[in-house]
Amino acid sequence: MGRIRVLSDQVANQIAAGEVVERPASVVKELLENSMDAGATRIRIEIEGGGRKLIRIVDNGHGMVRDDAMLAFERHATSKLRNAEDLNHIATLGFRGEALPSIASVARVEMDTRSEEDEVGTRIEIVGGNMTKVEDVGAPTGTTIAIRDLFFNVPARKKFLKSEPTELSHVAALVTHYALAHPEKHFELHTATNALLVAPAVRDASERVFQILGGDVSRDMIPVAAEIDFTRAGLPEPPPWRREEDYVPPAPGFLRVSGFVSKPELQKLNRGSIYVFVNGRQVRDRLILHALTEAYKNILPPTSFPVVLLFLEMPASEVDVNVHPAKTEVRFRQSSFVHDFVRDAVRNSVLKARPAASFLAAVAPPITPRVGDNFLNATEGFDLDPVVHGPGPGSDAPWSEHQISEAEAQDRQHELERVSDRIDAQDAEGFSLTAKPTAPVAGRFTFPLESDPVVPFNDRHPEQSAAEPTGLHSPLPPQAYLGSDPHSSTHLPIGTPNQAPAAERIEDTARLDGLGGLRPLGQLQNSFILAVNEQGLWIIDQHVAHERILFEKVLRERQVEKVQRQRLLMPLLIDLVPAQMANFAQMAEELSRNGFEAEPFGPRTLAVKAAPVGLEGKELELALAELLQTDDDAPQADNMEERRRRIAASIACHAAVKINMPLEQSKMQWLLDELGKTENPMACPHGRPIALRYSHKEIQRAFQRI
Repeated sequence: MGRIRVLSDQVANQIAAGEVVERPASVVKELLENSMDAGATRIRIEIEGGGRKLIRIVDNGHGMVRDDAMLAFERHATSKLRNAEDLNHIATLGFRGEALPSIASVARVEMDTRSEEDEVGTRIEIVGGNMTKVEDVGAPTGTTIAIRDLFFNVPARKKFLKSEPTELSHVAALVTHYALAHPEKHFELHTATNALLVAPAVRDASERVFQILGGDVSRDMIPVAAEIDFTRAGLPEPPPWRREEDYVPPAPGFLRVSGFVSKPELQKLNRGSIYVFVNGRQVRDRLILHALTEAYKNILPPTSFPVVLLFLEMPASEVDVNVHPAKTEVRFRQSSFVHDFVRDAVRNSVLKARPAASFLAAVAPPITPRVGDNFLNATEGFDLDPVVHGPGPGSDAPWSEHQISEAEAQDRQHELERVSDRIDAQDAEGFSLTAKPTAPVAGRFTFPLESDPVVPFNDRHPEQSAAEPTGLHSPLPPQAYLGSDPHSSTHLPIGTPNQAPAAERIEDTARLDGLGGLRPLGQLQNSFILAVNEQGLWIIDQHVAHERILFEKVLRERQVEKVQRQRLLMPLLIDLVPAQMANFAQMAEELSRNGFEAEPFGPRTLAVKAAPVGLEGKELELALAELLQTDDDAPQADNMEERRRRIAASIACHAAVKINMPLEQSKMQWLLDELGKTENPMACPHGRPIALRYSHKEIQRAFQRI
């Protein structure tokens, strides 16, 4: 007898469930996407036991007739595809027809559905993949599907689930992400005892950000809006001999990027707060993540990451979503084009905004995670990392101390799971996306003045949106609550500042355009320049300010091949290790174009005859040793642009004025004037902040004048 046999449909469905149904959040994702594909505008999710006992989703979509409802639980039965050609133009969130039969094979399923044209609905019950009941039932238009006892017949899978609070946090994170992506829909998330999320439909994405993430985060976000047509990238067309007589070239379509990115002062310790949606689908795409990292290069430290809510819209033919079982990864047809456009759109928005970092925000301690923080941070895993407001200016610890090793990250993961396991014991508090009520904080959130019009994000011109970083002010519907009791003082509307008086509103965010108008007062410990203008008191790190000036100067001169160099009276001999000598052989040409003139002087010695202006003596030796140093943690691929920036950053760092160096008044004024002319006066090439502002209102409030 042969060894190969055809598996039964039930076994095949359970194998498919292993790919599609990883945890309760996976079930919620598939059913949530089905509801949105059905045109639902109100979606309610109910969870019990972290999703193990019950997952119920109620929507007001178009529903199904009886035949469609029964056929929906067959493998590869779908209403979204007709033929193989449709796979190239997928415009829906779901399309394979695998989710429902896979879920039904490992759970007890009950579905009530009714289409608008039917007078009665249909109820279907399935246990472990076997349909046990089909009957008529009274039901509203739409679909209600309940998943009970997940993995009841696959105990090996069930034992790998995490604790109930941890699984619930994944579900809450997922619902939150889709609520952010679809502000036009009403989302609710409930447990047996609490309403975790109630997000009514709002006008646009800016209101949704304010509604869910709150005023603190929304105030630190910069809008992004840009579009470009695919004509520039070229379109695939069949060869002339395969074209029909009536062939019409395809329309190119547009690539649109919109959303919000954080100011440099708002930093995270990992990528858990980067939310990317492609045609309404949440994805974790390495290409887009790399583009965002490149956009913030030389603005944030290498170990810090921004908060991003980004929406990409493009023709369905330009993106392939059929590359991952859970549809969390995509493949772009023109990946380089998409990567570069996203990078440039985000970077240009941040540079145009030129936000000034607040002194109080910089010196504030990191925000400790609350019970609800993981709902917004857990993207692909349990994540409760605190928000970091730049350790450089407000802490004596160097940037390197804020790096977290893999072992420390695992320890933090275990500790957070232990914290989550204790949540059930907090009966008085329960789950909530809000922190405990605090005393009113004057000016805690930013609201528009009565004279300031509220402009919808979608109505803005891309250039206007990029230039107005404070455009997140939006009215909040009174019904947007996170608690079950709208009148309870412990569950205020999301983003409501505890009735802070209008006189306590925080003034508009300052920009760095006026740095040239600063008047220097003096130095603090011969390291920091104190200056004033009409926006308040400024503290400028003289070293990183000069470093930014020199960095951009070196890049400009390198671009036009006019780098200034100075010849040394006597060649400087530098001893190197073999790995550094090998690196020199690769970088010799680029070093020469940046002002260095050096050649080997023996097997392990380098003779330097000329160097860029400003580098001399010990600093010249340190700069070259740094550039030629082999970094095991650095990526292997070092493209030409990255190499140029690295050389420019090293030259600027070692040629800039140092701390503990007294400066004359004229030198300080020159630094401020030149800093105001730079493209990015927010941070040095290594991501450290340059200037902090202490506004007039903050000073008055500190002295209890207001």
